[in-house]
Amino acid sequence: MKVLVVEDNVALLQAIVAIFREAAYQVDEADHGDDGCFRAEQGIYDLIVLDVMLPGLSGIDVIRRLRARGIRTPALLLTARDSVEDRVAGLDAGADDYVVKPFAVPELLARARALLRRQGGLVEGELAFDRLTLKPKLLEAFWCGEPLRLTAKEYDVLEYLLLNKGQIVTRDMLFDRIWGFDSDTGNGIVDLYIHYLRKKLAPYDGAPAVQTVRGIGYMLKLA
Repeated sequence: MKVLVVEDNVALLQAIVAIFREAAYQVDEADHGDDGCFRAEQGIYDLIVLDVMLPGLSGIDVIRRLRARGIRTPALLLTARDSVEDRVAGLDAGADDYVVKPFAVPELLARARALLRRQGGLVEGELAFDRLTLKPKLLEAFWCGEPLRLTAKEYDVLEYLLLNKGQIVTRDMLFDRIWGFDSDTGNGIVDLYIHYLRKKLAPYDGAPAVQTVRGIGYMLKLA
């Protein structure tokens, strides 16, 4: 599961990033509203956590832009204790929930999990598609209970395809999601890891197939 954290207080940003990474989430970060909005617009995140008060675009403006573009990624706002107006404005703009500063770490993670469950991306800590089961905290995948023995990157590719099962995922989306905006690797590496993943799935009768959608990307479908 991948989270984008947008917060201009560097110390708090790093603390939140550490919280999510320790809970086994992949995390990208931004300390400016415009940068956070650009990253969020790529549609590669499962959850966005952002402050209301940001340089450039405010957190509320970011959410408005995302919703106007049809991006429905769950958004968790961070708000000041006395900012009732901010909380109301954020929810009206399309935020899914909010956490009041200062917040307790268990509450932040619990609200994040609740939004991910609501989205359908996380059920009791596991992801499932037919007889395929993924355990995000362990980076492990199983078919009919038998481990698939994937590398970390193979697991990440499979997880993202599963989260978007039945939908086309472009090569650029996979590259940005797994290798990141700042990677110096070309997006041709996506095709290589799709090849690796197909080889790992091939021996298992009835396992989902990674279908190529020519000129666009890939889709995970039942064989």
